[in-house]
Amino acid sequence: MIVGDSNNGSVNGIVPTTNNDAQLREAALQLEATFLSEMLKSAGLGEASKSFGGGIGEDQFSSFLRQAQAEEMARSGGIGLAESLFNSLKERQNG
Repeated sequence: MIVGDSNNGSVNGIVPTTNNDAQLREAALQLEATFLSEMLKSAGLGEASKSFGGGIGEDQFSSFLRQAQAEEMARSGGIGLAESLFNSLKERQNG
């Protein structure tokens, strides 16, 4: 789960105005983190080296590392996908 500033609930410096805004922002950040994790996986991050492989355990735990890195990337601003998603969801909600 992506967590912002615990003092004011902000993520990327933006303070949500309502609880629903916070839920929308969290969903958008999670989606961006998942997207970034898949991009990192496609780029080969976390693949076991051929000469010193850690076996099946390394393969399983590398996905946790990729996800943690992707969540931190998204929380730090990422590629802007979360912000675009949040704005679109907010517009759709407000009709």
